[in-house]
Amino acid sequence: MSTSPDLKQKMLAIGEKAKAAARKLTLLTTADKNRILQQMAESLAASAQLVLDANALDMNEARKADLSASLLDRLELDQNRINAMVQGIKDVIALDDPVGRKLGNFQHKNGLIIDRMAVPIGVIGIIYESRPNVTADAAVLCFKAGNAVILRGGKEAQHSNRAIAEALLKGGEKAGLVKGAIELIDTADREAVRELVQLTGKVDLIIPRGGESLIKAVTEMAHVPVIKHYKGVCHTYVDASADLDMALSICENAKCQRPGVCNAMETLLIHQGVATDFMERLLPLMKENGVELRGNTRACEIATSLSFRQMKPADESDWDREYLDLILSVAVVEDLDAAAEHIAKHGSQHSDAIIADSTTAQARFVQQVDASAVYINASTRFTDGGEFGMGAEIGISTDKLHARGPMGLNELNTYKYVIRGEGQIR
Repeated sequence: MSTSPDLKQKMLAIGEKAKAAARKLTLLTTADKNRILQQMAESLAASAQLVLDANALDMNEARKADLSASLLDRLELDQNRINAMVQGIKDVIALDDPVGRKLGNFQHKNGLIIDRMAVPIGVIGIIYESRPNVTADAAVLCFKAGNAVILRGGKEAQHSNRAIAEALLKGGEKAGLVKGAIELIDTADREAVRELVQLTGKVDLIIPRGGESLIKAVTEMAHVPVIKHYKGVCHTYVDASADLDMALSICENAKCQRPGVCNAMETLLIHQGVATDFMERLLPLMKENGVELRGNTRACEIATSLSFRQMKPADESDWDREYLDLILSVAVVEDLDAAAEHIAKHGSQHSDAIIADSTTAQARFVQQVDASAVYINASTRFTDGGEFGMGAEIGISTDKLHARGPMGLNELNTYKYVIRGEGQIR
């Protein structure tokens, strides 16, 4: 299916407008940015009922479309979630401006001063699904970091996204927000995504937020760089040295507190030395929380010996699956090395945890496990920009270049070298 000439021209115009805005944003001071952000926060708070009314339309259509409970949870807004968006803007105001930071310094033997300085990336395209709060988070983070942003949300949240964007623009423009600094693509035509990710020379970076299929499609279509977050297949490994009370609490939180998010635990690995004792306590707790369990052969054998008949044998594909639901894969493993090998084979380099008292085991796990966030005796549910002190986050990168893990203001900058001389020639 080819893009219509009208849509192609519309997307080109959006890209050119954003590129022009990005150049003007480089001239804003921190005080200018914070004044504009404050007006955005106030406008969003004042527009709360309009946003809730718009979200009600989206929720009604989503229920008719029979979207899953986890997607409905991501989509739904209430006053508390709007308050959180407003507070997120205020949190960003309080953060240090990343632009202009000196990242490195070198003095040449001839007297040249060579500084490496943080600068905005330019124009960032954000493609996301379901969560309307991303509209606010992405807009304010990109803006504070000195970037223009082009937002393309999912059709399931189009009314909510539009209401939030309009509130932000109304407040921002009152305080001098540059036209084109925040653009929302308001068409549900999927070809708009193709055009956006192929705007070479207009868009500098694409950040997709959504399911694995969306991110793969964006990556395959893109002509501009993409920072990816394929999926969150997060593991928790319970070591032979673990405090089982602690492990039980962490596992319940990591799986059950909010199962429809990318930092929820999807696979539990248990050292064979503590498997029976731990599972005797874990299995009824997971049943009480409504969690469906899928186990490897040894896990199923132990479950049966404990008269727990509800554990299903796991398919090979289950170990690679991001359930985003009350479903958990469970494997009893020989030792820490086997756990690390399992994670290397099936993990998504998002977040993985070890529960262990042994400092040797902790150190080996950190060394062996390749993930953007590695936890010792804590729930993977903390992988989040806000929890990491970044304020609102733009997303979580499972790439290694140029950003990894939760992405905040600093990760929305690149750098350039500034060289000061007194007439030196080579």
